[in-house]
Amino acid sequence: MTSGGTTGGTDAAGATVGQKRRLRQPFVYRRHHFTPTGVLDYLFFLFAGAASTWLALLILLKGFSLGWWQVLTLLVFWGVVSYLALPRLHRILSQIYVPNYFIGRTRTSDGLLGDPVNLAWRGEEAQIHHAMREAGWILADSITPASTWEIIRSTVTKRSYPQAPVSPLLLFGRRQDFAYQQEVDGDPGQRHHVRFWKCPNGWLLPGGHQADWLAAGTYDKAVGISLFTLQFTHKIEENTDVERDHIVDTVTGVNEAISVDRIKDFSTGYHSRNGGGDAIVTDGHLPIVDVNEVVADEADHPERLELALDATRIYSESRSVSEVTKTLWRQRPLQTVVGAALVLILLLFQAWDVISMLLDWNGLRSEVVGFSSDIAAVSDDTATRIVAGVLVGVSLLIGCLQVIASASVFRGSNRARLWILTLSTISVIVSMTNYFTGDRDLATNMYALTTIAMQVAVLLALSSDSSRMFTRFSTAALRAERQDRGLED
Repeated sequence: MTSGGTTGGTDAAGATVGQKRRLRQPFVYRRHHFTPTGVLDYLFFLFAGAASTWLALLILLKGFSLGWWQVLTLLVFWGVVSYLALPRLHRILSQIYVPNYFIGRTRTSDGLLGDPVNLAWRGEEAQIHHAMREAGWILADSITPASTWEIIRSTVTKRSYPQAPVSPLLLFGRRQDFAYQQEVDGDPGQRHHVRFWKCPNGWLLPGGHQADWLAAGTYDKAVGISLFTLQFTHKIEENTDVERDHIVDTVTGVNEAISVDRIKDFSTGYHSRNGGGDAIVTDGHLPIVDVNEVVADEADHPERLELALDATRIYSESRSVSEVTKTLWRQRPLQTVVGAALVLILLLFQAWDVISMLLDWNGLRSEVVGFSSDIAAVSDDTATRIVAGVLVGVSLLIGCLQVIASASVFRGSNRARLWILTLSTISVIVSMTNYFTGDRDLATNMYALTTIAMQVAVLLALSSDSSRMFTRFSTAALRAERQDRGLED
């Protein structure tokens, strides 16, 4: 008995130690490449692209019947094509023809080939931060709704914004880890900037050269129109080697501990275009900047959970799961915020539909009479009231579910995101059916087009890579947090 009691105590102690060890482990998120949910997500991704193209055609055809309003319609058509349809179509097609391995070029979020990789770095992240700040470079803000609005305002008003965010470019299948920039003469349209990516563990450059970080530096010379997506964007200077050498000169000029090796003819010298359609020219040389001897300060160690949405595995070292969740929520992708907000706006449209139907009582009564004429026990007025009550009740129920789903998506629920995508897909399919089989004028009036446009925008926003990874990661983090709370209890 004593032995049994001792064994039981040992097991309990072991369980306690195991629980504490579990609580001390950093949160890890592993991205699964093929799951039923992933297949469903990809179908939503494809359908959103098709729906955005159909919406653009509807707007264009509608414009032919609006007279002088056709000019405004063309502007709307440009907005839908450049910011909704073309980016998604590029994203779908580039998955087929653009290589998904390292070729010395970054990729845009639309999948197009982006800026050339023209710098490599050896050293820790904190040492790079120290070297860049010491050389007068400023860390760029992350892209958030607030920073997006600020860069639009600064560009229009020509106000200085030294920490302006840079657009995301992909390398190793993920966005840049951070970026630095130098604004020129207080003009947000002109700036030196460089993006940094952490190399995967054990990864070597072609030829066997070791590097801890890769970077792409270019010079923004003005704001213009992208040749490939027709969006407003920064236009870069053609000779990217000048910017590459500027970055190297600035960091080596203020710190003698930094050394530079140069791989000549790392890639064949070429001229091409980046994702914005800007011409680029490079000699193909790759400087490797070594900052291993740089002494970093405490301020150079960033407290961030940047780009967790794109990494294959996420480690939040020295953070509790609740801290990971809170940090992630502070960095909600703009697409997720827009998608959740549009769901609430669509709810107002649906409420107006119900109110309009109730206000047209005679029309509703006529509709009900056609269905209730065979029911002798129920008068027309009674049947109409019953139908109206059911209509209001169902609308309230659906409205409450949509509010809950929108709030859940905002908090990172993947299940709620899929539910909203399903409803939006059904709504768009119904609109397509009405257009091809019913009254086309009724199906394409301004109210109907506005509703369709918002449904398509919801599809595009919530089926985007950022929204998908945000909700999946948040769901995993919340699940881990609940497990930790259970262990603590």
